[in-house]
Amino acid sequence: MLYIERKRSQRIVHTAAIAGALAALIMAQLPASDNLILVPIEIIMVIRLGTVFHVDLKRSVSTSFIVGNIATLVGRGISEFLVGWIPVAGNIINAMTAAAVIEFFGHAVARSFERSYR
Repeated sequence: MLYIERKRSQRIVHTAAIAGALAALIMAQLPASDNLILVPIEIIMVIRLGTVFHVDLKRSVSTSFIVGNIATLVGRGISEFLVGWIPVAGNIINAMTAAAVIEFFGHAVARSFERSYR
């Protein structure tokens, strides 16, 4: 991965992680409500990563739907099961979980797109 592409992809992933963490922080006590916000954030992240690596929009969109749904289900399931229902602590853990999951999947998608870009 070139330096410029790495920096652009990191910026995209970090921005999506921060947006996802804020959404999860605010909506932790409402069942499945942050899914309505996290999935579009993840989809936009993957599409933007696709533009960095010149990935076909069709492939980028299909990847974003798969990654977005899996990431949200995994992250939300973990945080809801553990402590999502506890005020304040649940909000913080939900936000950290959302940020971690988005970061992980964002970097995984960037590496996948980078391999196809070579």
